[in-house]
Amino acid sequence: MKRLIAVSAVLVSLSAGAYVLPGGSILRRMVAAREEKHLSAFRVEGSVIFSSTAVPEAGAALNVTSDRPELQGDGVLSVKIPGRCRFDATSPESSNKAASVLASGRKRVEGKEVAAISVLVTQVCAILAQDSGSVQETRLAQEAYLQGLGVNTKLTSLARFSGEVAFVLGDPAEGKPQFWVYKDAFRPARLRYADPAGTAWDVRFVDYASPATGDWMPRTVEVWRAGQRVLRFTALKADNRSAVSDNLFTP
Repeated sequence: MKRLIAVSAVLVSLSAGAYVLPGGSILRRMVAAREEKHLSAFRVEGSVIFSSTAVPEAGAALNVTSDRPELQGDGVLSVKIPGRCRFDATSPESSNKAASVLASGRKRVEGKEVAAISVLVTQVCAILAQDSGSVQETRLAQEAYLQGLGVNTKLTSLARFSGEVAFVLGDPAEGKPQFWVYKDAFRPARLRYADPAGTAWDVRFVDYASPATGDWMPRTVEVWRAGQRVLRFTALKADNRSAVSDNLFTP
């Protein structure tokens, strides 16, 4: 009898450990945790590093030499919720600027486009700056957006990312579209997808415990293209209380 009870306890334990929340519940909790921050606008200043195939693109846009493995500059992320985002990249070596802006679903660039910047702006706006009214409405909008990128939000599993356990929405097979959410605090962790041209992108949200940003913004956002990191934006200073001008998002 004792052995039977022990075996039953182990089976119950394994079943509980194997249970993963459904995709809709994960997204709802993520949206609710985000809305608890009561964010309406924020500005993040930091360093930006371009690497791999983004170096010649960024070099051309910023008018600096690109015969180097990495190109470092300054970056500013400006956001007004819902759905208005802008990223400006500059270099101390030049007066040129590369900027990508997304407002009401419309993208524009200032100067020559750097694809990695546009991807950063698009996904930060979609994941961190979406608000459709209620938690339920925003959850549905988030789910529809992810499904539009090919993420099967009905499939969920667990994996580790950046030293933490994360929920994975989507086919767990390598190379499939996926959206990752940190399990403990329901914060966005990673988005993997392919654009219409078939280019594989991986946007990573790392470190929500930094004094620079608090827990409302990851300290680091990385953009990977075809398995190589092409952009890393690291926050040095962030402000979610000061006003962000509407002029930043208008032509």
